[in-house]
Amino acid sequence: MERDKLASEIIQHCLEMTRLGLNQGTAGNISTRYQDGFLITPSGIPYEKLTPAHIVYIDGNGQPDAGKIPSSEWRFHQAIYQTRPDANAVVHNHAIYCTAVSILNRPIPAIHYMIAAAGGNDIPCAPYATFGTKQLSEYVAQCLKYRKATLLQHHGLIACEETLPKALWLAHEMEVLAKLYMATLAIVDPVPVLSDAEIDVVLEKFKTYGLRVEE
Repeated sequence: MERDKLASEIIQHCLEMTRLGLNQGTAGNISTRYQDGFLITPSGIPYEKLTPAHIVYIDGNGQPDAGKIPSSEWRFHQAIYQTRPDANAVVHNHAIYCTAVSILNRPIPAIHYMIAAAGGNDIPCAPYATFGTKQLSEYVAQCLKYRKATLLQHHGLIACEETLPKALWLAHEMEVLAKLYMATLAIVDPVPVLSDAEIDVVLEKFKTYGLRVEE
């Protein structure tokens, strides 16, 4: 797909992320794999003011377009693409409930079978590191080796998928699960969870059912 079309899709999904209530202001970022690197939102420009020309290409060596400043979080996007060959899009945000759980430094356990949408029996929480650092990208790569989504301690959420629509869908689903977790955690701790055996059954069913998102 041509660059301008991919850049326009990134902007559309940024605006949709805000519409869904998953982000605030200029926080968060979105990228998509392109050529030997990826396209990513720039640093500090409100989504509603973005044009395709603002979107930054970062090549396979980590070099951005000349004269453009990519999101400060570009390193963990790069780490995800290097770690997960199946991921072609990454969505990062500071969604309220996901961020609340990340402040507690807890994974989201198997409170609902939809946890399997991220590839396992929980949503991990990567240890805290300053935003934009290589250390944070290393923590993210470790957590996403076997998952498609992770919380970032005292920070937010990352979701990756085959396409931009699927990545945004997954980010939204994780926020729903985080909201359910916070609601049940207020009543009982630890919360009731599904068994690993049941999640294995769901993971198998998800290979052919239920996760069809419009391209």
